[in-house]
Amino acid sequence: MPTDCIPFRETHYFSSLICDYLDEKQHLQPFYNRFPKLENFKAQIEEKGSSVRVQSRTVLVESLKNQYKGFDISDLTSKHIESLKQDNTFTITTGHQLNIFTGPLYFFYKIISTINLCKELKKAYPQQNFVPIYWMATEDHDFEEINYFNFKGKKVQWNRNASGAVGELNLDELDHVYEVFALQLDKSKNAEELKDLFKSAYLEHHTLTEAMRFLVNALFSDYGLVILDGNDKALKQQFIPYIENELIEQESFKKVSATNYQINQASNQDYKIQVTPREINLFYIHDGLRERIVFDNDTFKVLNTNITWSKSELLKEVNDFAERFSPNVIMRPLYQEVVLPNLCYIGGGGELAYWLQLKSNFEAQKVVFPMLLLRNSVLLITSKQKEKLNKLNISVKDLFLNQHDLMTKVTKELSKIDIDFAPQKEHLKKQFEDLYKLAEQTDKSFKGAVAAQEKKQTQGLENLEKRLLKAQKRKLEDVLERIRLIQDELFPRQSLQERNANFSEFYLEHGNQFTQKLIENLQPLKGEFLVLEI
Repeated sequence: MPTDCIPFRETHYFSSLICDYLDEKQHLQPFYNRFPKLENFKAQIEEKGSSVRVQSRTVLVESLKNQYKGFDISDLTSKHIESLKQDNTFTITTGHQLNIFTGPLYFFYKIISTINLCKELKKAYPQQNFVPIYWMATEDHDFEEINYFNFKGKKVQWNRNASGAVGELNLDELDHVYEVFALQLDKSKNAEELKDLFKSAYLEHHTLTEAMRFLVNALFSDYGLVILDGNDKALKQQFIPYIENELIEQESFKKVSATNYQINQASNQDYKIQVTPREINLFYIHDGLRERIVFDNDTFKVLNTNITWSKSELLKEVNDFAERFSPNVIMRPLYQEVVLPNLCYIGGGGELAYWLQLKSNFEAQKVVFPMLLLRNSVLLITSKQKEKLNKLNISVKDLFLNQHDLMTKVTKELSKIDIDFAPQKEHLKKQFEDLYKLAEQTDKSFKGAVAAQEKKQTQGLENLEKRLLKAQKRKLEDVLERIRLIQDELFPRQSLQERNANFSEFYLEHGNQFTQKLIENLQPLKGEFLVLEI
């Protein structure tokens, strides 16, 4: 059972933009379609349903069947793929990079949020079908972001030279990664299952795309997850009109640039703009190459190559080889929503931040903008760790503080003397208010001297407070060290567990029950950070 639920804002790990979005602040409402509430899906279903063409459903199903050739899939996944032909079937989608062995733990939370939302929607809207989609980011070329995972505080890394789309990489040298990983495991049943899973995925397939499909299918096929590779010729052909528009009209650059300005003006908050559009938001992808397309001196070029086209030559290339045109972070969401009967995208805070920049471009392209849902976030805590916290009289919520603030808070709570000098500072402030009045009535030139004296005495109190706090921390060092150790275990590198740990650490202890426990407890529409005892 969940140990606790904490509002995202109170964790201090989420941006003001995302917290304001979750609070449905009025100034952000122009940047999304509908907020992800169960009752709002009715209108989303109606709007999306009226825009999906029969032909696009047929192409989607045939592409999925081709992509799954040679893979064993569950009856439920097979049923989900077939159901996409029907006009009452819709998708809920999440996406992620092809991280080695799934990468950080939140990959699981993304997938399970997607699976569970489909279940919840089916109960609320029984006349429709809902299919969970994992969109593989096979066309990314940031190899350094995906070539490792952490296991018990150690980095397990795949070292090799890489260029082009990561999904097309062969799996050279991953046998060495397997050997390094296997040496860190014991001989238990769960450990053997992990080794077999890694070996089957990475040592028995040819490309990273194939390996990831096998791995994710092995983990989630029983729950009906459908895995989609967007680097697909037939799907890209559905996107040709939008590729042409991007190359010639450069619509997304105009719309997203305007939206970025509007977001900055929308409130007094210092929102961080997540992505900056380029004039052309497409790459050219072919034979190990993935480079940007630019327009310069009436010529279209592929950066860092000798490839050039005139306008007519480029449009012919698009129609002959649509699969060679790869959307970047600005265009990929549009591509996804064109080829899928999708209702909602589930992602992390950074992803939702850039999706909020895109609605105006969707409107210009006459593509329905999906609902945006922040994925579940989870802190996994053992009963032993929970027991230690209880003995120390520390709440799990306290652990979300940065370590310095946590140590200060605990010291002040445990200290037998009052370390907080706030009353003394307030008393000092009132005394100086009287001195300012006296200076005003006698000689205004003394106001500067009064201000200097106030600053000096306030600093003196603050220094005394710091010295006293430091002395008390020394006295309580044993207790503080125990708290430090627990926080370091649950917040490795002073960051969220889900951004560092890999699922294998928990699978080693719990086996298949680990995934099942997450399935049972993650509630995607609840909108809070889950603390789950395992």
